[in-house]
Amino acid sequence: MADSSFDIVSKVERQEVDNALNQAAKEISQRYDFKGVDASLAWSGERIEMRANSEERVKAVLDIFQSKLVKRGISLKALDAGEPQASGKEYRISASLQEGISQDNAKKVAKVIRDEGPKGVKAQVQGDELRVTSKSRDSLQEVIGLLKGKDFDFALQYVNFR
Repeated sequence: MADSSFDIVSKVERQEVDNALNQAAKEISQRYDFKGVDASLAWSGERIEMRANSEERVKAVLDIFQSKLVKRGISLKALDAGEPQASGKEYRISASLQEGISQDNAKKVAKVIRDEGPKGVKAQVQGDELRVTSKSRDSLQEVIGLLKGKDFDFALQYVNFR
């Protein structure tokens, strides 16, 4: 029988982020506490720009956006938001989405699988993802459970389970 496998990736569904951004923008435009403060958030190339007239307001915009991401099933570990920056009369926060697993992070995950995972499970780095193979599908399920129990500082998804 052939080996079973799955891939560990760190990807973000761009359409879901777009939907969350639109929902947050709509909420900001309708909320009473944001009337007349020029609060906004929008795409700026590959980054998300949040603006408001005070540091507290721009942090509130970020908070609303994060709550919309969570409701859409996107891990906040994928969002890399900076600190509020003063720019003229307004404050800005620039955020980016982290996609792909870096070589160092892939090595950390592979080490956890090697050290704590079941016997006979192999993990190999393939670009910005990690392929995990084993003869037993149960072992692969065990690895997924093990990794879900660990707290990495990046988001993981499990795809191509065969």
